[in-house]
Amino acid sequence: MAKGKDNHDNLLAQNRKARFNYAISETFEAGISLTGTEIKSVRAGQITIGDGFVTIHDGQAILTNVHIAPYENGNQFNVDPLRNRPLLLHKRQIRTLAQAASESGVTIVPLKVYLKHGFAKVLIGIGRGKKQYDKRQDIKKRDQERELQRRFKN
Repeated sequence: MAKGKDNHDNLLAQNRKARFNYAISETFEAGISLTGTEIKSVRAGQITIGDGFVTIHDGQAILTNVHIAPYENGNQFNVDPLRNRPLLLHKRQIRTLAQAASESGVTIVPLKVYLKHGFAKVLIGIGRGKKQYDKRQDIKKRDQERELQRRFKN
């Protein structure tokens, strides 16, 4: 589980729609296995995780459908921008994710990508898809809180 502070100094990408579309129950911090030119693109902030998700295949967590733009100076060392990338997790964490993903309506989604001690990390969450009425309730609740803040401010 992700422990410690939730603020990440070197935030590179964030999936803002994930918490709106899914009820996130548990989060994990995982390393991403990247090539040399990919990490240079990630450090430049050229990563998109909006459509990404995590699958468990043969006891390995795989980050799928995440776009890392080719490094501009990478020439022949550049790889496919949408390739599947292995995540670095402990075996018990992978078992927990596999057990959760086997349930109906549960998806493992990337929430944030950031640098920690020079290494690219991804915060992934176990999310259960929200229904349309749940989303409307969230919007209503957010608007009410915003209105209260405005009233207290004045």
